[in-house]
Amino acid sequence: MDWKYLLTSFDGRINRAKFWAGIGIFIAIAIVAFILDSILGTRFTTNSGAQVGVIGILVTLASIYFAIALYAKRWHDRNKSGWWTLIGLIPIIGGIWLLIELGILEGTRGANQYGPDPLA
Repeated sequence: MDWKYLLTSFDGRINRAKFWAGIGIFIAIAIVAFILDSILGTRFTTNSGAQVGVIGILVTLASIYFAIALYAKRWHDRNKSGWWTLIGLIPIIGGIWLLIELGILEGTRGANQYGPDPLA
């Protein structure tokens, strides 16, 4: 699978391995952004005392689109609409639900309305 397709398209299905690979990409990019903020001195302290970096903020904002695309394809593998991503907005339970549905549970076997089985 093409990595550009993995992070930019809302079509098709992906299995759990590709989902976790995409999450790994996000984590690696976040670490690089943190390091760049530290090296370049673009970190600042907020009123609450938290340290944030300009590059980190930009990377986070850009990653929202890519994460939603990744989630949508994984929901499609579970034979559900990508709109189920909104369940993550429910505090605590939403995040747990996303983790279980997208990261742990097996996708629909065989073809479904979103495309062929990614493991076939």
